[in-house]
Amino acid sequence: MEAEIIVPDEVPVMTLPNVAFFPQALQPLHIFEPRYRQMLRDVLAGNRMFAIAGLDASQLGQTGDPEPQHRVAGIGIIRACQKNDNGTSNLLIQGLCRAEIDSIVSDEPYRRIRIRALTSEPGASVDETQRLRVELARLIALKLKLADNPADNLTSYLKSVTDPETFVDIAAFSLCENPALKQTLLETLDVNRRFQLFNRELRRDIEQIKLRRKLQGGLADENIADN
Repeated sequence: MEAEIIVPDEVPVMTLPNVAFFPQALQPLHIFEPRYRQMLRDVLAGNRMFAIAGLDASQLGQTGDPEPQHRVAGIGIIRACQKNDNGTSNLLIQGLCRAEIDSIVSDEPYRRIRIRALTSEPGASVDETQRLRVELARLIALKLKLADNPADNLTSYLKSVTDPETFVDIAAFSLCENPALKQTLLETLDVNRRFQLFNRELRRDIEQIKLRRKLQGGLADENIADN
């Protein structure tokens, strides 16, 4: 039985564009920059934890920070790490929790931040949350079918997930194609609201796929110019 994992108040952080890292999600990473190689050595020698924060492109050039971060990041723990002969590493990090970035502690040799772990709230009754979960599962299956993308491993895994919050988080991490919405879902602590936002996005995606197919007729994507 795994001991309880305590998230510290201060952690190293990687800032990545178009990435929102959710609790329970598994994120593969290739570590090659010298600063992150040093970070990896340090965290492997310690608690194996660091944060992944999304780059806030809207703040580039406005704050003097070359890597402005969204205020909510994901904290993760390294589950596997393989070092390569050239000094780079491939690792798999699993999300532990959401966290709000309170401040930047230091930037050398890599960025460290002070954080505050965030806790979600149900936002609705168990019955209402279950209804939205069933709806989300239906929308996921329909979108994958329309897109000719069975994603068997993901759909099989989601069927085994009993916790509604974990269900919507893994689904959003794996299937949300809108980076801005993905970050919003990470920042949304109301689980019911998280379901509502993602369900609405999937319904919009499904309607767009149907419209594209209607306009495309029977032509394959590579022959769309002939329509």
